[in-house]
Amino acid sequence: MKSFLILFSGALFGAGLVISGMTDPARVIGFLDILGNWDPALAFVMGGAVTVFGCGLLLLRKTGTRICSTKLPDTSADPISKRMAVGSAIFGIGWGLGGFCPGPAIANLSVLRIEALVFIPLMVLGMFLAQRSFGLDR
Repeated sequence: MKSFLILFSGALFGAGLVISGMTDPARVIGFLDILGNWDPALAFVMGGAVTVFGCGLLLLRKTGTRICSTKLPDTSADPISKRMAVGSAIFGIGWGLGGFCPGPAIANLSVLRIEALVFIPLMVLGMFLAQRSFGLDR
């Protein structure tokens, strides 16, 4: 059951990326081009995602019902650390330069888009180097 839910969630996420047009790096770069030809579509996609997540989290906290006995992480610790800030900055820079983040890049592998075929191995290499260089074993 848990494997089915994971597969279903991934397929739903990928379908949402394709339907919203977020698998096209030009849409992402258009969103980041606030001084040029700005495309607000990504703001609406993010807003929809945050709304669905927020409603789901609220429902989960109110009912206490957990799917497949998965426990929510403890949020009592300070969620912002130097490691998280640096990682977020690196992610944002890569996203802005390439127009891809991991989800859309993986979705683009299904159509063998050349940008994804270049991005994914370099992303994996970057993750490996970060883990080896900074001891990021998480």
